[in-house]
Amino acid sequence: MIQLTRLNHHPLIVNSDLIKLIESAPDTTLSLVTGEKIVVLESSAEVVEKILEFRRRILAELAGPPANSNTGASSLSLARQIQFPAGKS
Repeated sequence: MIQLTRLNHHPLIVNSDLIKLIESAPDTTLSLVTGEKIVVLESSAEVVEKILEFRRRILAELAGPPANSNTGASSLSLARQIQFPAGKS
């Protein structure tokens, strides 16, 4: 999930796996696989960067703590908590 901003400056959180197409003409418009279109303030490059950062966080979580970590957490733990952007729930 990524946080973006509508044209009216209200934040929204989008499931990035549902994004089918990102257009910049002149506003950035996301087309979702559901057929819905969302216009946002962020540039298409910013949206792509947010998607990449989100996926990096997911992969880092799946990789678990470094091998020399002494956190006491099980390296086999399947459940992990993913933080939403600050101030959102």
